[in-house]
Amino acid sequence: MSFFKKMFARRTTIPVSIAEKDYRAFTTDFDRIVRSEDLNKVLGPLSREDAAILDMAWQTLELSLTSLQTEWTLAGMRIASQIAMQIPRLKRESSVVSLLVDHSGSMRGQSILMAAAALDAAQDFLRNLGCKVEVLGYTTAGWKGGDTRKRWQALGSPPHPGRLCDLLHIIYRSAEDTRASSLGHRLKNMLRPDLLKENVDGEALLWASERLFRAPEPHKFLLVLTDGVPMDDSTFAANGPDFLTRHLQQVISDLESDGRLSLMAIKLGHQATDFYKNSRHVDTPAHLGSEMIDMLGDAIGRKLAPN
Repeated sequence: MSFFKKMFARRTTIPVSIAEKDYRAFTTDFDRIVRSEDLNKVLGPLSREDAAILDMAWQTLELSLTSLQTEWTLAGMRIASQIAMQIPRLKRESSVVSLLVDHSGSMRGQSILMAAAALDAAQDFLRNLGCKVEVLGYTTAGWKGGDTRKRWQALGSPPHPGRLCDLLHIIYRSAEDTRASSLGHRLKNMLRPDLLKENVDGEALLWASERLFRAPEPHKFLLVLTDGVPMDDSTFAANGPDFLTRHLQQVISDLESDGRLSLMAIKLGHQATDFYKNSRHVDTPAHLGSEMIDMLGDAIGRKLAPN
């Protein structure tokens, strides 16, 4: 049984509300969880044109954003030093942080480029603190519902089918990777021109939180980076425009009331959701890294500070 089938069949770690019970996927057979280096297995190899676009984006990240990344790194060092003076390393090492980034089509261009750089700076800050960290992304494997929608159509397009697309969840760094290093070449695949498509935020939060709940560390943090609301045209057309949004709101509410993790969000741009109790808004992608590090530092400092 796939991870997604298990998640829908038996979810024991997150309280299931009435609204969440109404949420369903038409099928989870085509959902995929892959490591970033295995994206070719889902998306196929890049065309020569897309490979050239990816190389240009990677060159921009490596060369043109150096000064900005240095600024973020220095900010992280200052905050880490302040936290280290207040909280013993052993306590900091009892923490695990998940950085979950929206891979919707609206993130294309400068937003995903800055997001990749900011995520690398943030995970470097967290590793220097002694926290475990994982970096995750979420999108769909294709446009227009993919194989899930084709199966629904083959069965006569029954009404109210539920989520009607093929999820693609990506692991750039797992919490088990304890190397004190940057993401390096693993970040390159985040810039693939064929990667950013639709976004089903509610299920992405469930996936990331389930991973955290399985971790042995007692102190858990989940930071979501998003620039909009859940979006999948096939699901909207068959279930109504609020189907994914209602589910996201309920998942956020359940996680915030659960108490076993600290949930926060960075909202990029003016279309981002305002559903999170603990969130910050960033208008300019160039401020993303410093805002992310500052928010993480605040959350960790408050959570771990001596009473």
